Amino acid sequence: MVIGFYFSMQSRFSKNLALEWSRQSGNFLWPIFFVAPAVLGFLLWQLIPIAASLIISFTDSTIIGETNWIGFQNYRQMFVSDQLFRQSLTVTFYYAIFSVPLRTIAAFFLAVLLNQRIHARPVFRTIFYLPSIVPAIASSVLWIWLFNPDFGLLNALLEPLGFGKLQWIYSTQTVIPSLVLMSLWDVGPMMIIFLAGLQSVPRFLYEAAEIDGANKWHKLIHITVPIVSPTILFNLILGLINALQTFTQPYVMTQGGPNNSSLLYVLYLYRKAFDQFQMGYASALAWVIFLAIAGLSYLVFRSSPHWVHYDGK
Repeated sequence: MVIGFYFSMQSRFSKNLALEWSRQSGNFLWPIFFVAPAVLGFLLWQLIPIAASLIISFTDSTIIGETNWIGFQNYRQMFVSDQLFRQSLTVTFYYAIFSVPLRTIAAFFLAVLLNQRIHARPVFRTIFYLPSIVPAIASSVLWIWLFNPDFGLLNALLEPLGFGKLQWIYSTQTVIPSLVLMSLWDVGPMMIIFLAGLQSVPRFLYEAAEIDGANKWHKLIHITVPIVSPTILFNLILGLINALQTFTQPYVMTQGGPNNSSLLYVLYLYRKAFDQFQMGYASALAWVIFLAIAGLSYLVFRSSPHWVHYDGK
């Protein structure tokens, strides 16, 4: 009888242990099942191609021909003898130096204005956000018409003011400033992020500043900007990354002209990869711009302790 009771308890314990293990393993497998598509997508379409591009950058791959290992020859050619590489790098940084601060400032002040208690505020927010949802190719075609020196709207507005007939994207001196001006067209997403940051500014700080006699400018500089500085950092990093990878506008509007004065880096990379089929060289170009973006982002992050303020500090 005792032996039977022992074996009965042991069987029940084993059954409960098996059920518990099954339940725990099921709880462990279900998250993996749901995460697997995203992980597989990242591996197949991002991580593996990125690793493959690094390997290809050390070859003379041309897609259809024989591929040979050439070591650092692509990088050596890039920095030593490729004039267009230096031109595209210069043009890209010239564009980024002006477009990133201007876009950030424009988006910030738009957000400040649209954060005020005014009538039809949602309507104005929608109006300023709408250009950002226009497809990039469509907006580029629209701006080609606006920049037309003969019958474009911009010259029609500026000529009566005495500015003369500006050539805009058709002149080597004004093509990059024209693209910088166009970049202000789609600051809507950045503006929305700033609006979200402005919602976190406590109202009592403004009230205390008013009691101390602060005007609107003092409140903006000493309260609003410090509190939303983490948001400024976020938009600055995203703006820098996007500016250094600008492609659609010069591709549709100028094809890098006139005289390669709007040959932005990614457009040059596209030419090497899909016009000349120099995949090895294009992969090397891609890794150089990746390192440049990573390095500049690192410098911005390193500078952030001097001007970014968090609630915990």
